Amino acid sequence: MDEALKELAEHVEAMIGEKVSFEPTVSELVLRVGRDGLLEVLTFLRDDANCRFKCLMDLCGVDYPEHPERFEVVYNLLSHRHNLRVRVKTSTDEDTPVPSVSGLFSSAAWFEREAWDLYGIFFSDHPDLRRLLTDYGFEGYPMRKDFPLTGYVEVRYDDEQKRVVYEPVSLTQEFRSFDYLSPWEGPLPGDEKAEGA
Repeated sequence: MDEALKELAEHVEAMIGEKVSFEPTVSELVLRVGRDGLLEVLTFLRDDANCRFKCLMDLCGVDYPEHPERFEVVYNLLSHRHNLRVRVKTSTDEDTPVPSVSGLFSSAAWFEREAWDLYGIFFSDHPDLRRLLTDYGFEGYPMRKDFPLTGYVEVRYDDEQKRVVYEPVSLTQEFRSFDYLSPWEGPLPGDEKAEGA
């Protein structure tokens, strides 16, 4: 970790160390925070003079079905003033809401809608939490690892019929075994198939 990130980590630990824990990384600062302290920590990171993480670059969900709290919500923040990035993580389950940060960062509103739509992560106090990418009648959350690949319908516009049609989901591409014999794939250096050619 470079010197600027070490100084930032020391400052955060001195100011709000009881609210966060640090995950060891080489190139970035990663903070883990509980749901109940999320708004306080993000407000500190945004407003403190030594932090100034004014820009929420991304908010995304991660699914770990084997964990008791299967979902992780990841916030990627950027400080233009100090040219630093920080990643903040919190965990939740299928029933416990995460506080919405759309009041702190306006860009969070769409990111939270996406996490709700694809993972089913509920954000309390969100001003407009509804589906964003899937159809209005869609059931389930397609980015969950336990989401079935068949048995659902997909929606598309049929230009010949001039209307929206619903069709069963079909996986059109078979599993491919890459043997690198195709001129488009080419042999890899040290590949035993390349030596025999």
